[in-house]
Amino acid sequence: MERTDRTALCPGTFDPVTYGHLDIIRRASVMFDEVIVSVVNLPWRKGKTLFSAEQRVTFLQNATEELGNVRIATFSNLLVEFAREQGAIAVVKGLRAISDFEYELEMHQLNRRQAPEIESVYLMSSPKYSFISSSGVKELATFGGEIGDLVPDEVAEQLKERLGR
Repeated sequence: MERTDRTALCPGTFDPVTYGHLDIIRRASVMFDEVIVSVVNLPWRKGKTLFSAEQRVTFLQNATEELGNVRIATFSNLLVEFAREQGAIAVVKGLRAISDFEYELEMHQLNRRQAPEIESVYLMSSPKYSFISSSGVKELATFGGEIGDLVPDEVAEQLKERLGR
């Protein structure tokens, strides 16, 4: 695909999508002409997901519907291959902590070897969301913790239904 605008990917498992993810997506949507929220269909690092790719896409579509330059897509190949297919010039990721940085630095170096023309852009998490992780949200939901201020209502309901004790 030829690059005609400034398109960025915002990849992740999004299992489930959190307000921290949505904050990064919103901020990226101001910086780029188009943001493709790229849902990993076959996560390698995190194993089996709680929600199917289709469910995660639906959650993201509903949560980003007011953002006119954001679309959601799944991918099952190398991130840089998908970026090339979409004509993306950048991959945008959020960083919450030093541990995120260490992992993302390694991924950046590997991606850069494969596709030096695709930039990596890192946005620091807003302090309000810096402690939120999908795994933490799932753990809270499992034990009946309050998650309504961490994820969209639709996601909170599904988590309570699936994981609540």
